[in-house]
Amino acid sequence: MKRYPDYFEQESERLQYRAVHEDDIQSWTVFFHQNSFIPFLGIPAGLTEEEMSRQWLRKQLERYQESGLGHLAVIEKSSGKLIGMGGIIPRTIDSQLEYEIAYSIIPVKWGNGYATEIARHMRSAGVELGISDHYISIIHMENTPSMKVAEKNGMSPFQKTSFLDMPVIIFCTKSYSEK
Repeated sequence: MKRYPDYFEQESERLQYRAVHEDDIQSWTVFFHQNSFIPFLGIPAGLTEEEMSRQWLRKQLERYQESGLGHLAVIEKSSGKLIGMGGIIPRTIDSQLEYEIAYSIIPVKWGNGYATEIARHMRSAGVELGISDHYISIIHMENTPSMKVAEKNGMSPFQKTSFLDMPVIIFCTKSYSEK
């Protein structure tokens, strides 16, 4: 498996990106508080906010070990606070390895363009690091805000399917749809 050491320390105009760690559990718990988009994440129902945060972070640590990629903690430069997660996630779609650009922002920071900044940065960084030239974003069919972010990241709807037992639309970069 190829490793991307520069993946774990990046920055964009307003944001810094770093590997997640167990100390992020409390800070990330606020993401799950009264978040109407939780059903779009494929997280089991019935967990407390802290349990969801712990499960999310552990999954990223597993991804780091398995693929050298995964969600990174997104830190707002102006405040130094964790405001989201974003990154590149290897996915198997129709028996083919693909790379998903994923992003999640704590609700209090929605509407500030952070998801778009993360998505664009990850696409650019992924190309620069040699991860891939084409990317997808897997988005729940009812998650209109994420669809808009994908479009701002140069992606178009490519395929309707089911993923983690949820109806989704796979958005892709132009180079993906030309494969």
